[in-house]
Amino acid sequence: MDAAISALIDFVAANRPWAFWIALVFATGENTAIISIIIPSTAILVGVGALVATGSLDFWPIWAGASLGALIGSTFSYWLGLRYGDRILAMWPLKNHPEMVRNGTEAFAKWGPVAIIIGHFFGPLRPVVFLMCGMARMPMGPFQVYNVIGSLGWAYVVPKFGEVGGIIVGWLWRLFTGS
Repeated sequence: MDAAISALIDFVAANRPWAFWIALVFATGENTAIISIIIPSTAILVGVGALVATGSLDFWPIWAGASLGALIGSTFSYWLGLRYGDRILAMWPLKNHPEMVRNGTEAFAKWGPVAIIIGHFFGPLRPVVFLMCGMARMPMGPFQVYNVIGSLGWAYVVPKFGEVGGIIVGWLWRLFTGS
């Protein structure tokens, strides 16, 4: 899996004009129920953020693509919950991970709409919290208010974490090697 992540990050570096679209696709996958369990998008977006530190990429296209992708994926997951509800929870892989369903349900019950924002940042909640919003028949307007906040924040923090990490590693490298 690490080799695939490295290859994709190398691809993004070599194809700078595609950074927006790649961030959009992976953020959509990361925020879509069921798919988010399979695709290591957060690791990819952190790695792509590290490329920003090297000057290979600009941050804003990545942020814009990841923001839009997060909105698409989470809204689609909301719709799945609204439309298919319990049938989705009875399917693989969610049926094999009842703890994720329980955690998502408990988070939504405990924090209400704020769980939407929190769900963007915590992988174990991400696959189900948006489903729970749809299953609970949360109105689309309030869902989207919290979803936009969570999407924009997540799309900023994840690649920015990689960028800051890259800056620190570069600084340490120069400090210890003198170059």
